[in-house]
Amino acid sequence: MKEFIEFIVKALVDNPDEVNVNEVEGSRTTVYELRVGQGDLGKVIGKQGQTAKSIRTLLAAISARKGKRAVLEILE
Repeated sequence: MKEFIEFIVKALVDNPDEVNVNEVEGSRTTVYELRVGQGDLGKVIGKQGQTAKSIRTLLAAISARKGKRAVLEILE
C-alpha cells in the first residue's frame, strides 16, 4: 500500500524525490504519513481538496478489502 501511495503522489508533484511515506501499523488501523516537498502540498491536496479526497477514497477501498482501516495524513 505504501508503494501505491508513493507511485500516485510522485506522478503529481514537481519534486518526486522529496516524497516520503511512513507507515504506522496498528492492530486494526494503519496510518500513512505522507510528506511532500515544499511547494508540492497544493498539488497533492488539489483544487478544493479533490485530489486528496480521491487518494483517500482509493486507500479506503483497498484497505477495506483487506479488512483493515487506513488513514492518510498529508504533511509538508
